Amino acid sequence: MSDKAVATPRRWLKPSTALNRFKPPPRGVVSNVAPIERRRARYGFRIGGLGLLIGQDTTSQVLEHTQVYPLPNTPAWLLGLINLRGNLTPIFDIKDFLRLEDQGASEKRRLLILDQAEKAVGILIDGLPHTAMTQHVLTRLPPLPAALEPYVAKAYAQDAMIWLEFDHQGFFQTLGGLLTTT
Repeated sequence: MSDKAVATPRRWLKPSTALNRFKPPPRGVVSNVAPIERRRARYGFRIGGLGLLIGQDTTSQVLEHTQVYPLPNTPAWLLGLINLRGNLTPIFDIKDFLRLEDQGASEKRRLLILDQAEKAVGILIDGLPHTAMTQHVLTRLPPLPAALEPYVAKAYAQDAMIWLEFDHQGFFQTLGGLLTTT
C-alpha cells in the first residue's frame, strides 16, 4: 500500500477565510474571453398560427380537466369562469375572439392560466407551452389581427416559428372593457 493512498485529511477553512482568499485576476488579463450572457428560459404557447410568449415574470400553469362554468348573455369567446384556489378566474377563447383558423393541429387544446389571484386569466391554447428562443429579433412585426397589434411589441424567429412578445395584461384589460360595453 502506497503512502499517498493514506493521506491525512486537510483541515477545512472557515467560510469567511475561504472567501477572503479569492483574488480576481488583474484587469485586461482575461480580455479575450467574451462575457457570458445569462438568459432565462422563455416559454410560449400556440393559438391558431400564432406563437405568443409568456411574460418573463408571469406566473403560469396548465390545467386539465377543469370545469368551466358558462356565463349567460356573454360573447362566445368568454367561455366562463373557474374557481382557481378561491378566486373566480375568467376563461377566454382567443382563437374565437381573433377569428383565427385552425392550423390542422391534432393536439389537444389545454387551459393556460396566466398570473395569479385576482389578476389570473385563463385561455385555451393548442397543445402544451414550448421553450422559445428569443435571440433572433425580427426588424418588422408580421401581419397580425388588428385586435392583437397594440399588444405585441417585438417578434422573434426560431426555426419556422415566430414568437410574439405579448402584453397579456393590457390585452385582457381591453377584453374586460368590451364585456362591460356589450
